[in-house]
Order: sequence, then structure tokens, then C-alpha cells
Amino acid sequence: MDMKQLRDELVDACAWGEEERARALVSRIGEQPRRARTLLDSMLKDPDARVRQAAAFGLGVLGGAASARRLEQQLAIEEARSDYDGESVVEAIVSALGRIEETSVRAPLVRRLERLAEDTPEPGDVFPVVHALWKRRHPELLPVVRRSLEKLIPARYKSLQGLLVLLEKTPEELRTWAIDPSIPVEHKTGVINVLEEELPAEQLSTLPSFISAARTLLANAAGQRDERDPVAYYCECLASLLLRHKEQVLPALPEETRSELRDLARKLIVVTAPNSSLRAAVLLQLIGQPEDAALIEAHRPAEPTLAKVFDDAVRALRHPRKE
Repeated sequence: MDMKQLRDELVDACAWGEEERARALVSRIGEQPRRARTLLDSMLKDPDARVRQAAAFGLGVLGGAASARRLEQQLAIEEARSDYDGESVVEAIVSALGRIEETSVRAPLVRRLERLAEDTPEPGDVFPVVHALWKRRHPELLPVVRRSLEKLIPARYKSLQGLLVLLEKTPEELRTWAIDPSIPVEHKTGVINVLEEELPAEQLSTLPSFISAARTLLANAAGQRDERDPVAYYCECLASLLLRHKEQVLPALPEETRSELRDLARKLIVVTAPNSSLRAAVLLQLIGQPEDAALIEAHRPAEPTLAKVFDDAVRALRHPRKE
């Protein structure tokens, strides 16, 4: 493919969220470094927001201080647009900065957070910055995160609270914190949301505590729950974290914790009926026992697309594939 074809393919891959394909295309573009930067720079000037998003992704994959500087320049331009297209490109730029390994990228991310803290941003605007800062985490970020939270209403910005907790606490302290019943469930959800973006190896030991906390919270919560319920939402976020990092997490869980997780997933399916938790069904498919198939089948949603997830789990449990 020539550069125009590569450009069009990259825009298409980014628009469809095909990150692996997009990375492969950037690698091909990057074989000619000078032409690559010229192409991506021209894409950042395109009126189509999708093209600018793809350019931001490309610079994030290429990395380096030059990419970081160009992305920060574009960040100011996109913020000044004050429209939906600009906001979508801002999110792509922040995500791209989070991919760049150089420690210098923390500075533009910090400046973005400080600008947001001077206003009343939507929580969704803060979320990408939190994720990017977590990827580029360092103790020096603590004062900045504390100051930003002091200017905002902490209860609205759970992910930023979660980042602060993760920066402040050692894994051992976090294990104790996770099972402390006096800590609001919303704060624990904020930590889980940040860990879902990136789960460092040293944090693996904290997950049994978060699983135990979820099991206790759900056991103490009476009646049916839905996604608006803080306890159900915490359990769903925890399930999402475990599934996103399943290859890393599930084999490492102690047998006792696997048993607790199985019990949690069973309870979550029951209390979230009639549109029972899809994530809980998938967890049971991975760590459940054949007898769990009957429970999954009994709480199968009526909607065909959702029902297929439950049918797949039932089939896998009743007819496990031989290794």
C-alpha cells in the first residue's frame, strides 16, 4: 500500500476500534519515519475528527518526545474548539499520551488535569486523564491529584479518587482498605475502574480482598439489584476487571478465592434477574462447575443476543472441551 492507502486503512481501523490492526498499520507507516510524521501531522489538520483521532493514535504508537510535543500542541487546539468533535479528539490524544513511554508525557497530562479541575468537568472528561496518568504513574503525581480533588466535588469523580488511593497505598494497605466495611462502595468502585485500565503485577495480591468485599456486600444487600444500584455496579465493575485480565488473573487466584468468586457470580446472576449479569455468566463459564449450568439456564434473559451468552456458558459447562 502507498501512504494514502495506509492513511485510509488506519482511519478505518481506528474508527472500528481494531487496535491490533491499527498498530500494525502504524508499524508499516513508521518504516519511513520522516514520511510517517509528515503524514500524521497532515492528518491532525484534517477537518474530519475521525482522521485526527487516527493521527493521535499513530503518534502515540510511534512514541518519543517529538510525538508528545505535537500531541500537546494539538490538545490545545482541540480544547479550544469546544465542540463534540474536539472533545472526541481530546480523548484520543489523552489516550495516545498515555501510551508513550517517555516520562516527559506526564507533564501535558498533569496540565490537562489541572485545567479540568479549574472548571466543573463531566466525570467522563476526567476518566481518560486518570487512566493515562495511571499508566504513567509515579509518587510525584500525588500532590497534583490531591489538589485537583480539593477543587472538585470528590463524590462525582470516583476514578480520580481511585487514582489517589492507588498512588497513596501499598498493596498490603490496599488489601486492608478493600475489606474495610466503613469505606463507601463507590470509593472501591473507583479503584476497580482504574485497575481495569492497567493491572500491575504487584496489585494481583489485592484482588482476593476486592472479591471478598463484593461477596459480603452482595450477601448483605436484600432484594433484586440493577446497574444503578451501587453494590451491583461495584460487582459488575469487578467482574469486568477480572474478565479483561482473565489470562493474568484467573490462574493466579488461590483456590479459596476462586470458590468465593464462583459464589459471587452465582449470586450476581440471581439478584440481577430478569436481565441477569452477562459478566457473571461468563465468569461461571470460566471457573464454574457443571451444576452451575442449571442456574444460568434458569435465569437466561429473554433478549436473543443476551440469551446467547448464557447459552454458550451452559454449553461450555455441560460439555467442557478436553485439553
